[in-house]
Amino acid sequence: MKKMKIWAIAMIAVLTTMGVKAQSLEVGADVVSSYVWRGTQFSGLSVQPGVTFSSGGFSLGAWGSAGLDGFMEMDLSTSYAFDFGLSIGLTDYYFPGTNYFDLSKLTGAHGFELNLGYGIKDLSLSANYMLNEAGGAATAGGDMYFELGYAFKSFSIFAGAGNGWHTPDGSFSLVNVGLSTSKDIKITDSFTLPLSGSVILNPKTQQFFIVAGITL
Repeated sequence: MKKMKIWAIAMIAVLTTMGVKAQSLEVGADVVSSYVWRGTQFSGLSVQPGVTFSSGGFSLGAWGSAGLDGFMEMDLSTSYAFDFGLSIGLTDYYFPGTNYFDLSKLTGAHGFELNLGYGIKDLSLSANYMLNEAGGAATAGGDMYFELGYAFKSFSIFAGAGNGWHTPDGSFSLVNVGLSTSKDIKITDSFTLPLSGSVILNPKTQQFFIVAGITL
């Protein structure tokens, strides 16, 4: 655990010292009919706020989800995107109700995940690896998730597979197959309402979801 924390701190330090260019701070929120992540439903109707600071290829973000059913998740992330399509990042998953400062191996509140992504034209690939064991984040460590996506003109398709906390029995399986789309609805000449929708099938759990969202 100590080595993992040192590695995470070192990675953030390296990313923050990379080239500084134009800076921006974005604040927003989504309202979704259901919170479905990587083929698993965590909550029903939810509000999902986010704040992202960007400087060149570097970004630092905070994102949360608060469901009307009481489920809550609050995450921090950092990443760096290179000009040739590769991105590398680190995500800290935290679920309120556990001690935020508990970083112990078995009962720790935080799950730290290494994120790799690569995009070329309309094709996207991602690979994710959970670095630690944490009871609060319900991970035994070593959990993996891979996803392939392709964007067409008016919609995108995706397929993802993983193990560990992505499946009921921990085995590596296809868990997230679907289609997503978005559209801006014109309300006035100066205001549009971004709408999004997804249909998602989890072949492992045999569950099917339809999710709609509004970006504020």
